[in-house]
Amino acid sequence: MKRQKRDKMTRAHAKGYQAGIAGRAKENCPFQESNTRSEWLGGWREAVEDRITTFGMR
Repeated sequence: MKRQKRDKMTRAHAKGYQAGIAGRAKENCPFQESNTRSEWLGGWREAVEDRITTFGMR
């Protein structure tokens, strides 16, 4: 069971990262559960930081 949960969190983080790189707003987070939403937002924040660092844009 823990493996499934971890995989779900990993996927949420990856999807958030993809959304951040694509420039989507954090309000577009598709998750309602706080843990999953938190992972998605973490990925989104990471991507936004990477975009700023790499491309120098906001």
